[in-house]
Amino acid sequence: MMNEKERIDLYTSIVPNRRQLIIQDMKYYAFVHYSVNTFTNREWGSGKESPSIFNPRAQDTDQWCEAIKAAGMKGVVLTCKHHDGFCLWPTKTTEHCIRNSPYKNGKGDVVREVSESCKKYGLKFGVYLSPWDRNSPLYSTDAYNDFYIEQLTELLTNYGEIFMLWLDGACGSSADGMPKQKYDFERIWETAVKLQPDIVMSGCAPDVRWVGNESGKARESEWNVVPKFQYELQNIAENCQTDDDMKKFQKRCQDVMIQDIGSREFLSNYDEFMWYPAEVDVSIRLGWYYHPMQLLTLKSLHRLMRIYYGSVGSNCLLILNIPPNRKGQFAKADVRRLKQMGEWLRKEDDCVIESTYSLSDDRMKVNISFEKQSVDRIRFSEDTTKSQRIEKFKIYANGNCVYEGTVVGFSKIAIFKSPVVTDSLELVIEQCRKEPYIEKIEVCKTGAYRP
Repeated sequence: MMNEKERIDLYTSIVPNRRQLIIQDMKYYAFVHYSVNTFTNREWGSGKESPSIFNPRAQDTDQWCEAIKAAGMKGVVLTCKHHDGFCLWPTKTTEHCIRNSPYKNGKGDVVREVSESCKKYGLKFGVYLSPWDRNSPLYSTDAYNDFYIEQLTELLTNYGEIFMLWLDGACGSSADGMPKQKYDFERIWETAVKLQPDIVMSGCAPDVRWVGNESGKARESEWNVVPKFQYELQNIAENCQTDDDMKKFQKRCQDVMIQDIGSREFLSNYDEFMWYPAEVDVSIRLGWYYHPMQLLTLKSLHRLMRIYYGSVGSNCLLILNIPPNRKGQFAKADVRRLKQMGEWLRKEDDCVIESTYSLSDDRMKVNISFEKQSVDRIRFSEDTTKSQRIEKFKIYANGNCVYEGTVVGFSKIAIFKSPVVTDSLELVIEQCRKEPYIEKIEVCKTGAYRP
């Protein structure tokens, strides 16, 4: 049995790997769900769709990337193949692909187009490749894993640098009356890193932890150091989505969501740990794919920004989905909303003021000084190369507490209950696993939008 000091030494020895440091710096990026489902008005395809239905007549991946860039996002993850098995690139592995569609007379390659548009707009490019394939006759056999690795190899060798592989664990084989496929995740991960050494793997993967639902809701305290069982759960198909009822799936996930997976008290029940940052995934409208009748489900600016501050502002990553329509374009309303988000975030950046800070001898108090003015938030982070240490903190202005919180990690935006006029703030760290290491502190004057 480890004593308290030994356990703390163990917790604080857990630090992010190189790939995790890269994605922590990105914080906020886009998902793009686009496939035959776009043309059938479904979320999950059957795998029996004819490639002939995929025919966007005005596809504009530059428009996608321009809007994504305007929203302040730093990358794009494209659904290169969803559960229906239709491939958006001219793969050699199957006839169920864009090569047999009317798009550009069978000469099109959506993956290449998005990759090139990303380069044009300074965005990183990532791929989603569903392990579940309702079209492949090899599915539910040992040979399917070879088939999947071949598809993955094509994507990771033919389209330049790939920043993320997003792995979905959905496994609805029973709905098709087939035995469940045992995915060879270990082989997938090894192949990905071999072909793309800096690639980040998310979802059913070892680098980034799926937060546990698809509704944009994170825990009040999202810890980076968690028990290894959180990682192992990602590989259990029973914990993944098995039908396309998104509302039911979200509710089930939220009902069983463990709220505390990283406090000192919780960790004391386990002996093996890992650095596993959370990623919040959510769509800009109800469906992951575009549905004409879902225009009214477009999330409001305030709701989207609450999701942003509840994720990026609370030690999480955020991947926001925007689905192209049947023309192959983002809806005008979605583009407007993305631009509004970008304007909101740029306004906050413009409100950052010049400040200095000093630490107490034990590093548990930080005094921040600046020219007297109205301020309403600070943005700060820990040096995560020394792990995640802060467990509880308060912020004071003019002797009054204006904010209290728990985790900080790689990204914290502390928005005060109301703006305060002052020339200094005091950050008091009330509980910490070891002496804290603050990497950055930015004070924002009042004027940025408030969620």
